[in-house]
Amino acid sequence: MKVLLTVFALIMAVNTSSCQEKKHKKDKGDDNVPEVVVEAFKAKYPNEKVPEFKTDAHGYWEAHFKKKGEKYRADFNENGTWRETENSIKVSELPEPIQSKINSTYFLYTITEVEHVLSAKYGEFYDVEFKQKGKNKDIMFKKDGSIIEE
Repeated sequence: MKVLLTVFALIMAVNTSSCQEKKHKKDKGDDNVPEVVVEAFKAKYPNEKVPEFKTDAHGYWEAHFKKKGEKYRADFNENGTWRETENSIKVSELPEPIQSKINSTYFLYTITEVEHVLSAKYGEFYDVEFKQKGKNKDIMFKKDGSIIEE
């Protein structure tokens, strides 16, 4: 009986410590980030410290870092291909053509978030999120106020 209790206690101790270790690794970032992703980050941002990476909801490798005191997020594919980099900005920092478009077309909506985005697919654009019932509405604007995607 003593042997069974000792074995049970050892199993519980191992399980508890392994769960804590996994939680700690998750909180710190993903240790399994492909080296090609790290090298792609270094090539794209040679003057920045390599941050910890996490996978996002879409399966992309996401790096949060600061550049000149501003917070940025860069996304990379599994093969190291850069997808996009974005940072939050104030509504007042939107280019005037976008502000005009919002004031004339989307004036009934409340803006909840604005991001400046550099994208491999779309180039430079501004992602404006509007509050609405249900899921918020995201609209991608080019600098000239034209809409890429609604």
